[in-house]
Amino acid sequence: MPITDDAGLERALDADTVAVVGCSTTPGKAAHDVPASLQRHGYRMIPVNPFADTVLDEPAYDDVADVEEPVDLVNVFRPSEEVPGILEAVSERHADRGDAGIAWLQLGISHDEAAAAAEAAGVDVIQDRCMKVEHGRLVG
Repeated sequence: MPITDDAGLERALDADTVAVVGCSTTPGKAAHDVPASLQRHGYRMIPVNPFADTVLDEPAYDDVADVEEPVDLVNVFRPSEEVPGILEAVSERHADRGDAGIAWLQLGISHDEAAAAAEAAGVDVIQDRCMKVEHGRLVG
């Protein structure tokens, strides 16, 4: 089952390095402003955006599988219909590298079947919650 309790959310928020799938270059969009805020709070944000060279002063990657350094959490800002492919890539990365153990689907994004498959592969999943909001509520 996806993580919904505060203790599980707090464990997820202990992440240091976050790959952001769908990280936007456009200030004012949630997919830019949320990662920027989390970056200011000390998270290492690694943008995953095949249409950008850099985002948030970090080099952007085309796919979560292309990120070279270890990733604690994958934060997803893509439509729900894209979630199965994204979570499959996260699960493969987790199996191959032993990292990316948490997938956080932002507010309004969910896919129960894909979440169940990722959880069966050992990835913790959070759905339909804003990481920035939960950070503010639980960490401050």
